[in-house]
Amino acid sequence: MLELGQILGNRYKLEKKLGQDTSRQTWLATSLDSQSQTEKTEQVVLKLLTLSPQIQWDEQKLFEREAQVLKNLNHPRIPKYRDYFILEDLPGSKFPWFVLVQNYIPGISLQEALNQGQRFAESQVEKIAIEILSILVYLHELNPPLLHRDIKPSNLILGADERVYLVDFGAVQDKAVAEGVTFTVVGTYGYVPMEQFAGRAEPASDLYALGATLIHLLTGTNPADLPYENSRIKFTNLVSIDLGLVNWISKLTEPNIRDRIPTAKEAITALENKHNLSSPVINHKPTGSKIQLQQSANCLEIKLPKRGGKSLRAFYLIGLFTPFIWQIVQMSSWSLGSHTTLFWFYLIIILLSIFTIIPTTLLPVFGHTDLYFERDKFEIQWKIFGFCYKRSHGKTQLIEKIYQEKTKKPLAPMGITIELVGGKKFTTTPLAIVERHWLLDEIADWLKF
Repeated sequence: MLELGQILGNRYKLEKKLGQDTSRQTWLATSLDSQSQTEKTEQVVLKLLTLSPQIQWDEQKLFEREAQVLKNLNHPRIPKYRDYFILEDLPGSKFPWFVLVQNYIPGISLQEALNQGQRFAESQVEKIAIEILSILVYLHELNPPLLHRDIKPSNLILGADERVYLVDFGAVQDKAVAEGVTFTVVGTYGYVPMEQFAGRAEPASDLYALGATLIHLLTGTNPADLPYENSRIKFTNLVSIDLGLVNWISKLTEPNIRDRIPTAKEAITALENKHNLSSPVINHKPTGSKIQLQQSANCLEIKLPKRGGKSLRAFYLIGLFTPFIWQIVQMSSWSLGSHTTLFWFYLIIILLSIFTIIPTTLLPVFGHTDLYFERDKFEIQWKIFGFCYKRSHGKTQLIEKIYQEKTKKPLAPMGITIELVGGKKFTTTPLAIVERHWLLDEIADWLKF
């Protein structure tokens, strides 16, 4: 079989085994063509596939495709194709071998760096993302477009020049293949989106793999080993990075391809404007809720509507004020007669009742609340019939917790309470139970409690 120092094809001397599985081997070799007195010794990478009866036909097809694809690629961050041949009479082997030769990229893979305990800073991750995206722009804009389909840390080389290189095109797919054809399912679990498992890879599928790779670099954990919620990778609790970058990576790893950033060019633009991105919707707004919520990395705006429909509120007003109207009519007749003292007594009672009813009855039913959160400050406006009757504001960093007040009547309408350091509290107008839970999660997620 293959051994250190062995010469293949009279051209390549094996120097170091880089990898091996059942039917494949990868070797670092020296090109003998470059060994003259005037030329510097040149290292290359040899990828070998044995043509034994045990290999799957798909493996051979993918290996041949990789050789053909590399032969036609020309990008400074992709290893250059050098040679492709078949070894018929390899000593110690009953079967021939396919051999693909490509340029050697000095450096280490990102997977090796992770295995050595390296953790990547936010600035490093952004730089790596931009470099990979520039390669994907090139691949996806070829005619026909090429999809890598196996982007992961082990296929990304951090070169001696501190640049990132994309290697291993064994899973590459030509998008010129007719739609409806069943493709070979390739890729690595944890980095592959659902549509690729279904054989329908798109350019956005490579973006998902990139996003999963960045999560691995930031957390140090393989995305396959991280928890999932609604098919999304949960990683935000493991990192302390800019929210804009969190939202951007989340847009890359949306499980539904329709919600994902579609192209590498758009991904670059989105990263440059990451603070304008909204957070992914993990807990969907309750059906029928009229709460308006808009958010970006720097701002969260929430408008809580009045409770009940227009007809209900109109009926409520009529039922509430009919007794008072009757009393006012009675008092008017008294004021014209000899019951002046009784008139003033009833007037005071009515006014006190009205002022008692406003905070306890009118505000919960007809009042609404607007909340505005920014990274450094927040403001809450309480309104009734469109007019702001109360306004409070403070520093966002002083918010200690957000919750719903406990009550002896768990089904009673309640708002949510914002409590500041020092004990000061602000409570919104009432919400339905499902709305309270959803909104608490949304605010807490934006503030990263």
